[in-house]
Amino acid sequence: MCIRDRYQRRVHGEISEQFKEMKTHKEVTSSRRKQRRAHFSAPSHIRRKLLSAHLSTELRKKYSVRAMPVRKDDEVIVVRGNFKGHKGKVTTVYRRKWCIYIDKLQKTKANGAPYQIPIHPSNVTITKLKICLLYTSPSPRDS
Repeated sequence: MCIRDRYQRRVHGEISEQFKEMKTHKEVTSSRRKQRRAHFSAPSHIRRKLLSAHLSTELRKKYSVRAMPVRKDDEVIVVRGNFKGHKGKVTTVYRRKWCIYIDKLQKTKANGAPYQIPIHPSNVTITKLKICLLYTSPSPRDS
């Protein structure tokens, strides 16, 4: 069977058996375009969860959770990128720009003014959580 025949079968709805089994959830699309659109146009309350970071090994054992949403005043260490190894406290979680700002991570502009460097939360590991006294359960935040 040539490529043209396979293309025509796919266009006209004749799908082979192996592709019928791939889709598991009817209500969720498997289209890459739609997944990207949903991701980048996600509302703020969903971006909170998407801006999650891994926990350190001690915190992972303590809370039995791999990752949690990054929060202001969490202490993190950068594990990937040009600033690998830098430690600091999260000063801002900027959901609109999909990044976080760390207090000791700065550069200076040509005029001498400092500016903060945006870091994606997937490139950091949380070493210390800010835990509110109201939430002292084993999992202090939704993960």
